[in-house]
Amino acid sequence: MATFDATFAGLTILDIAGRPVESIPEGGGVAFIEEIRMNPAGTASGALINAAKLGLNCTTSACVGDDEKGEFITDSYKRLNIDCSLIQITPDASTSSTILPIRPNGERPALHCRGASDHWYLEEADFDKVCDARFLHHGGTGLLNAMDKGQSGKLLQYAKSKDLTTTFDLIAPTEHTVELLKDVLPFVDFFMPSLEEAQFLSGKDKPDQIADFFKAMGAQNCIFKCGADGSYISTADRDFTLPAYKVEVSDTTGCGDSYCGGFIAGLSLGHSLEDACRLGTATSGLVATGLGSDAGVIDLKSTLEFMASAETI
Repeated sequence: MATFDATFAGLTILDIAGRPVESIPEGGGVAFIEEIRMNPAGTASGALINAAKLGLNCTTSACVGDDEKGEFITDSYKRLNIDCSLIQITPDASTSSTILPIRPNGERPALHCRGASDHWYLEEADFDKVCDARFLHHGGTGLLNAMDKGQSGKLLQYAKSKDLTTTFDLIAPTEHTVELLKDVLPFVDFFMPSLEEAQFLSGKDKPDQIADFFKAMGAQNCIFKCGADGSYISTADRDFTLPAYKVEVSDTTGCGDSYCGGFIAGLSLGHSLEDACRLGTATSGLVATGLGSDAGVIDLKSTLEFMASAETI
């Protein structure tokens, strides 16, 4: 029997966000804003913290620097009872971090400093520990320099050989990212990019054609996160859409990552695919109501209550 419900592996950063930022002052000027907050974030971490809040027993494999930013992340994890035994600490780079000046409409331009996440690397001897779970979420391909050279595909292949359910997300795709996916997607049960990322990578516009593109590369199922338009789900049997919930948007940082965390929580709890996607949608919606990628979500009970009462768009 697996020790953990889910392992979240990959991009782990510290976000420093402030809102609302209408403009950057010229020269050495000062502008006053309402809120500044730090929180763990990233394609793996943003999913992790929300899954943990929803009650999953989680561990994580990531790399942080030997610095105050890394300590903040691990301390935050420990408060959520997240196992930190697989976190690597490197002396060779600072913890990956991002400054986010959140616009009044919730948009979030990012100033990112690459760091320790590029040093995260798993030897094959470590795969058993990482796969001591029922689910493996791999997040951050594109900003994981060491693992992006083929090792991520090997990890996911091993996870499938151990019958884990695998979910996969990426970040900041370029014209070279499709090549990285060739070694990865054959071992992915649920490929979960944003629709915008999927359109860029596939060169196609329509969701069904995009899904066919990635399923031809090996992905078993695709879930495209579409922001206020909800999500598009494509399986071997059917394609369907789910609407987003109506919320007052404060900050959209981490909404896509939190969708992944809510979705994985739903599957782990035995929900149907559609209901797991709804839980992902609700988690994402709640995160949009606060500042940071773990805002708005308290626990499973309150999230289910939100789902029962909230209107959809």
